[in-house]
This record gives sequence, C-alpha cells and structure tokens, in this order.
Amino acid sequence: MFTASETPIIATILLVAFGILGWGFYRARPYGKLGIFAWLQSVVLMAPWLVFFGLFAAGIYINIVAILLLLVVSTAIYIYLGRQLRAAGQDVILRQRATQKLAEQESAPTPETTPTVEPTQVKLEVLPIPEADLNAIKSIFGLDTFFATETIAYQEGAIFKGNLRGEAEMVHNRLTAKLQEALGDKYRLYLVENTEGKPVVIVLPSRNDPRPMSVSQKVFAIILLVSTVATSLEASGILQGFDLFANVARLPETLPIGLGILVILLAHEIGHWLLARRHNIRLSWPYFLPAVQIGSFGAITRFESLLPNRKVLFDIALAGPAAGGIVSVLMLIAGLLLSHPGSMFQLPNQFFQGSILVGSLARVVLGSALQSPLVDVHPLVVIGWLGLVITALNLMPAGQLDGGRIVQAIYGRKIAGRTTFATLILLGLVALGNPLAMYWAIVILFLQRDLERPSLNEISEPDDARAALGLLALFLMVATLLPLTPGLAGRLGIG
Repeated sequence: MFTASETPIIATILLVAFGILGWGFYRARPYGKLGIFAWLQSVVLMAPWLVFFGLFAAGIYINIVAILLLLVVSTAIYIYLGRQLRAAGQDVILRQRATQKLAEQESAPTPETTPTVEPTQVKLEVLPIPEADLNAIKSIFGLDTFFATETIAYQEGAIFKGNLRGEAEMVHNRLTAKLQEALGDKYRLYLVENTEGKPVVIVLPSRNDPRPMSVSQKVFAIILLVSTVATSLEASGILQGFDLFANVARLPETLPIGLGILVILLAHEIGHWLLARRHNIRLSWPYFLPAVQIGSFGAITRFESLLPNRKVLFDIALAGPAAGGIVSVLMLIAGLLLSHPGSMFQLPNQFFQGSILVGSLARVVLGSALQSPLVDVHPLVVIGWLGLVITALNLMPAGQLDGGRIVQAIYGRKIAGRTTFATLILLGLVALGNPLAMYWAIVILFLQRDLERPSLNEISEPDDARAALGLLALFLMVATLLPLTPGLAGRLGIG
C-alpha cells in the first residue's frame, strides 16, 4: 500500500514522464516515419529509467540483475531502431536528391540565356580574411560537398551559408583536406548548425587554437595536487575518528585509505589520457580539486587540441569515469567480500541506505549482517564508496564535467545547456540539507558551467553503442547518489 507521502511522488513521476513522451510525439509527427523512429528511440532510452524509478517510488525494488537486463534489452532495441532510422533517412535523402535533380533539369535555362553566377555571394562588408585567402577558401566548395551561397564575416574568419550535399563526416573530411592543401595549417574549418538548425561552414584562423599550459598554470596544478594529497589523508583521518592536521604523528594510519583515494583519482585521469592519446588529442595537466569531506572532487582537465568530432569528445569524457568507476566497484566488492566480524570499520547500517548501488551490492554480499546496528566492514568498502561518489559527481550532466561532455556529445549543445541549468537548480535544492551539494554547485557555477567548445565536425552524432554507454553511465551516476527510502531499505533488510 502507498503512504500519503508516496502518492504525490508517484503521480509526479507519471505526469512528467507521460508529458515528456506526449510532447515528443507531438513534435515528431510532422516528420513522418523519421520522426516516429526518433521518438521511439527516446522512449526506449527513457524506459529503463521510468521502470526503475517508477517502481522505486512505489516501494517495489528490482535487483541488479533485472536492472542490467532492462538496460541490455533497451540497448538492443535502441540499436535496431537506429539502423531503421538511418535506412529510412537514406531513402528520404535519395528521394530528395532525385526530385531536386529533376527540378533542375526541367528549369535549366538554354545556353543562350544562362547567366554567370558565382557560387558564393559575398555580403558588402569588410571580411577579416585577406582576399587571396578568401578566394582560396571559396574554391574548396563544390556541388558534391557544400554549395556555398552566402559569406558573412565572423570574428577573425567567416561563416559560409549554403547547402550540404552529402554525409556530414565525409563532407567535412573532404573540405578539410582541400583547405589544408590550399592554405596549409593557416585555418580551421568547422561544420556546425546555425540557430535555424541548418548546416554552415565556419573558417577561423588557426591562431585561435587552444594554447598549451603556461609555467604558472603548471605550478598551480602541482599546488592543487599536493593539496589534494593532504585532503585525502585528512579525509582518511576523519573517517577513523581523528584530525590528521592536529595529530600529524598518526600519519601512517591515514595512508591506506588516503592512497586508495589517490589510486582512484589516478585511474580516472589515466583513462582520459589513454583515450586522448588514441585520438591524438592533447590534454592539460589535471587541476585536482581538494575536498576535506571526501578527499577530492576529482579534477578539471582542459583540451589543448581541437576535437575532430563529437565521437572523440564522448570517448575521452567517458574513459575517465569508466576507469575510476571500475576501480571503485572492484574495491567495494573486494572490501565486502573481505568484511568479517572484527573488521577495521564499524559502520551504522544507515550508511548503506545512502546509495541505491552501494546498498544493493552490500545486501547481495553481506546479507543479513546489514540488519545489525553496526556492520563490520573492510577499509576497501569505504575507499570504493568514496571513489564511486567522486565518479558520480563528475558524471553529473553539467558544463565541462564528464557527464556534461557526454550529454553534449550525444545530444548536442542545446540539450547540454538545458541539463546544466537543471543540474545547478537541483544541486541548489539539495544543498539546503547537504553541504557537499552546495560546495559542488559552487565549483560547477564558477569553474565548470560553460560548455565545451564545438568540435570541428559538430553535426555528425555518436553511434548508437556510444549513446547506450552514455545512458548506462548516467544511470549508474543516479543509482550512486540517490539514497534508499527507509521503507524500501527495511524491505531489503538494511537497518
């Protein structure tokens, strides 16, 4: 039976879910078959969330195996729909091209009356690009790639409006190669969507590329690293019931947990570095964010190279949380398996109600031991839990956090901007009862709220497999940060 407090939650979830789906269907109908396929993909993406959190709000718990099964099934359906969507899209493109070709042939003027028209009409304004360079840039466009119709001054370069005449990734690669052949490494070519949702080409001087870290920035990064080591050791001392800064002689006692936290942070950054190296992208040194409560909030890492496309952005953004999260989960599970009466830590059973993911794993491994007021656990349990929290915080869909970059890579800049705003509002509400949320909201607001700069090819989207992995990462983030309700924890035998 539902309590009076649970009923509004359930009703709200249902209303919001059906409202989003109904609005999406209304927007999709005018686009015919393509729109319906895209809408069905969004339904499939939302289905595991709706099932899990709908049942959770209703007081019904499904175990980890069922959750993974939901994700696997939804991923398979999502990939299938994606293939159908691309096939339908190709059919539409072919029909459009055939219709356009017939129309051009029917309306083609006779040779005697054919006017001479430049493929690019330049507005009467001063362009910052030298005329010789502008003519060379205009020469790279063509009927089989991008047919430019208008040139507009933009910053230190120019925007070329026109019609995209092929698949975005292929067109971008061909135009980039032609531009480099004509003018070397002097300019960068971006293929993006304008405010009307139409493809445009932007050409900017390469002197606007990201710059490597200065010496002073590297010194600051080292200072933050040293501070993070200190706060990780201090957090270890607080967990053991003493203040390290007031009891420096007890430093050896803080090393196991403190070094465990640093290992997770290091794994996170190595994940970013390995994928960046694979895609030939330079990363800045990480700016670690010290935090006494949990040791660290993670690190801020800047791109020192332009990203070729959104796939690369996704791969690098996901690699860090994936590496740090896997190490954290392995530590947590190993700690649970090694826990026994007399272990180093005695945690109140309410501790395991603070996270759906941690509580579920603990229930599977420890069983009825979670019903005791105090639960004996191995130190690896604490280290793994802290690592999961750090990873989950960085997976929040905001700005230049890993989660924000993942959302930007999959859904684009407009959706990423909206999720950033929603995340800050949510953190502001949670901060009323949780100081950690307030600190993290301040970090995002002042350091991480801006979106990542556009990729060189901003139009091509990541494939379905990447979208499914992004969904899984965001799901695990929520499962880590969302606590169990007391009623549900009681049904699971926790507390």
